Amino acid sequence: MGQRDEKDKVKSRKEKLASYFYDLSKLIFTGLVLGGIVPVFTDGTYTPKLWILIAGSIATYITAFFANRILKY
Repeated sequence: MGQRDEKDKVKSRKEKLASYFYDLSKLIFTGLVLGGIVPVFTDGTYTPKLWILIAGSIATYITAFFANRILKY
């Protein structure tokens, strides 16, 4: 029975860690990608910085990838 409890603890930790990385991915996407695009639609004078959008997209992908890898193994 002790081994089953340990497996449940490990599974719970993995799920929580993966959830953390998915949430981090959503925050990065919202902050960098959407936050960089929204001013374009509000007052047409702002030009988005392409490097911020690219860095935000890459960081979003990386954190979501880590979350997926944690859940797979």
